[in-house]
Amino acid sequence: MALFLTKDLDDPARSRLGVWHITETEEELARITSVPTDELEEISYIKSESLRKQKYAVRALLDAMFEEKVYLSHHDNGKPYIENCVTNISITHTENYVAMILNDNQEVGIDIESLSRDFSAVEKKALSEDEIDDLEDDGTDRNEQLAIYWCAKEAIYKMLGQYHVNFAEQIEVERFRPRDDGELEATFIGKDGYEEEYELSYMTFDNHVLVWVVSE
Repeated sequence: MALFLTKDLDDPARSRLGVWHITETEEELARITSVPTDELEEISYIKSESLRKQKYAVRALLDAMFEEKVYLSHHDNGKPYIENCVTNISITHTENYVAMILNDNQEVGIDIESLSRDFSAVEKKALSEDEIDDLEDDGTDRNEQLAIYWCAKEAIYKMLGQYHVNFAEQIEVERFRPRDDGELEATFIGKDGYEEEYELSYMTFDNHVLVWVVSE
């Protein structure tokens, strides 16, 4: 069992964070999880072994985060929800990790990325001119900074559940310097000009970056 982390977050909304490290084989994950029949059918159609393992790991983490069996579903916009429990949930995964955040009252968003990826494309497709001006010059630090930018914007996007969000124009992350963990400030600008400010948190571990946000 590779439960990496469960944590009650130090925020007024009393959110809960969970991370699962995927170290098991697909067969081991299938054996230790209580997967509902409809989810098993969905997993059976996935051709990629890595993606199947991620699906099983999501269920393993759900089992660890909830005392009773829960049923996971998704809205039309892809946003997950629990059918038999009144709580807000956001889920993210890479090849090696699954993470989720829960909150009974507030909307939440979370995103994880491996720092082994090259995030150079994020600069052109997701950053504003001000954010580009704030980038580090060094290659390694710059890639990590781009990853944090991307995860922050993805987390806000997931929390809002809106269609057709322009990351460069509608989500502005304030200047920061990458650390092992820290806080971020960001503003979402609606297409009607309305602005909403958010505080995000992030942490880096095992060459991954994890960012989460909870609505006020």
